[in-house]
Amino acid sequence: MSLADVLDPLQQPLVTVLGTPVSWTEVLGFGSGALCVWLVARQHLANWPIGIANNLFFILLFTQSGLYADAGLQIVFIALAAYGWWTWTHGGGPDAPELPVRRTTRTEWTWLLVAGVVGTVALTVLLDHATDSTVPFWDALTTALSLTATYGQCRKLVESWLLWIAADVVYIPLYAYKELYLTSLLYVGFLALCLIGLRNWRRDLAVQHRPVEAAAEPGYGVGVGRGRGGSL
Repeated sequence: MSLADVLDPLQQPLVTVLGTPVSWTEVLGFGSGALCVWLVARQHLANWPIGIANNLFFILLFTQSGLYADAGLQIVFIALAAYGWWTWTHGGGPDAPELPVRRTTRTEWTWLLVAGVVGTVALTVLLDHATDSTVPFWDALTTALSLTATYGQCRKLVESWLLWIAADVVYIPLYAYKELYLTSLLYVGFLALCLIGLRNWRRDLAVQHRPVEAAAEPGYGVGVGRGRGGSL
């Protein structure tokens, strides 16, 4: 049995949406992607293996649709997922069991901006000259935004959600244009989950700072309780 024989059932239509057949690959990508983002918003470690499964489904889907940068992006996502999985469990240092949520520094913003611009330009040129992509700039832009957002997510940078939101705003009409209607709908859900994730991570950041602020107040340490936000 060849690899094509294994993958062929996943490419068969499951349902029809707005006159367009939707494959098993797109449906499974929809489900695993929604679950992954929901788990990230809750800072649940299981988001990483679920995300890797989602990347594998999307490699098939995007290759079939001619979104080559997005297909290649999934391979990078898998590598970043392995890095993020390790960082979330070991990146907090010897005194912290988990990596804490934090804000993006000015230096990090500078590097993310440079990487995003250079990546967008380079990928646009590559896709325009080396592939038959009909949307080279938009494919490149979403790829660059997604990579910088994923790196920020690996480091638990609150503002990584803003990068995801920007990417989703472009992804929604892009996938609809490519007649990937279910995936476009998925990214509407991603956008909503990103807004929830941004709220939750900001709440966690406020909770982390609260004991520090309270410690400077008279009487701190007498009957002071601590809580942790961030759950949906």
